[in-house]
Amino acid sequence: MVESFNFSRLPVIVFGNGKISGLPGLIRRYGQTVLLVTGKRSFERTALSDILLEGFEREKIKTRRITVAGEPSPELVDEVVAKAADNPADVVVSIGGGSVMDAGKAISAMLDRKESVRVFLEVVGDREHPGTKIPFIAIPTTAGTGSEATKNAVLSSVGPHGFKRSLRHDNFVPEIALVDPELTRECPPDITAASGMDCFTQLTEAYLSTRANEYTDALALAGIKAVKESLRRACADGDDMEARSGMAFAALTSGICLANAGLGAVHGIAGTTGAMFNIPHGVVCGTLMAAANEVTVRELRNSDKESGALRKYSILGRLVTGKERGTDEYFQDTFIQYLHLLTESLELPRLRQYGLTQGDIITISTATDSKNNPVRFSTQHFQEIITQRL
Repeated sequence: MVESFNFSRLPVIVFGNGKISGLPGLIRRYGQTVLLVTGKRSFERTALSDILLEGFEREKIKTRRITVAGEPSPELVDEVVAKAADNPADVVVSIGGGSVMDAGKAISAMLDRKESVRVFLEVVGDREHPGTKIPFIAIPTTAGTGSEATKNAVLSSVGPHGFKRSLRHDNFVPEIALVDPELTRECPPDITAASGMDCFTQLTEAYLSTRANEYTDALALAGIKAVKESLRRACADGDDMEARSGMAFAALTSGICLANAGLGAVHGIAGTTGAMFNIPHGVVCGTLMAAANEVTVRELRNSDKESGALRKYSILGRLVTGKERGTDEYFQDTFIQYLHLLTESLELPRLRQYGLTQGDIITISTATDSKNNPVRFSTQHFQEIITQRL
């Protein structure tokens, strides 16, 4: 019997090589004044940037541009909104990585508000956003977060008392997600790897989540298959457009999956760590993925050998090996081995490279929760996982 579930709204999805050329027409659905949010360098790296700006000029679309360096803070959002107050935009367009997506999503939600965005953040704030917004178009240039398909914008304040919290509302799902794999062509190998592992983690955690359902399972497996076929190839050859397309599809799918099934322990650690240290989100997720899943499988075997999550691990093992013959335990182990090998082959950095020390592990572990992980981790479990990749 199919269990009951809910499924969130989706953006209009425009997917395919060269689809960026249709952006001026999409913007004109909402007006002719656009607030363009981009990365500091990623937009210039995009070969189509000049063509795009020429298209805006030809279509008489008035453009104001802001750049985002690193993960967006509440202060950044407030500053942009204050500057834009006297010259409102008809639509907000983000072209960049996950941080740019989050920044644009938050800005579109705050352009008609007078308050600081901080008061609406989960946990940090004490008010609920009414869901009003300026139309928002999301255009990723990396294949990672899937933010182009989600209803939350993650904002960060980094430091000893820092946080990473979401501005969230069902209405914040972008009106349009324009996913053009060509825009990821110039993404460097290290960012391709970290973004891709973030995507892989999201798909895997959503598939194993205690909130998973029939739809998210089907989508997650399709996304994981694309990661298996495409991630290493995209890292090795950025001009391999078949691989770039596969990863763009996987990232979009991961956003849909996490929005409807939630995430797990790796993202719990990543949120806590990212609030304390200036470390790329994808690096934390990617470097911890193998260790976290290894501990999860071990604890499931100790507590519930008939667990549905263990059966799912077997399916994942079959998917990444392409084999059918073997025991469930063999394929569970094979999936964990695959994750370790992928971590090493992509040369994902260890956390020590970003300033983490042994003394930070207890602080991070104490402040982290397991989210929707099939096993509830203790502080000791988190310490074990982080220590493996310190």
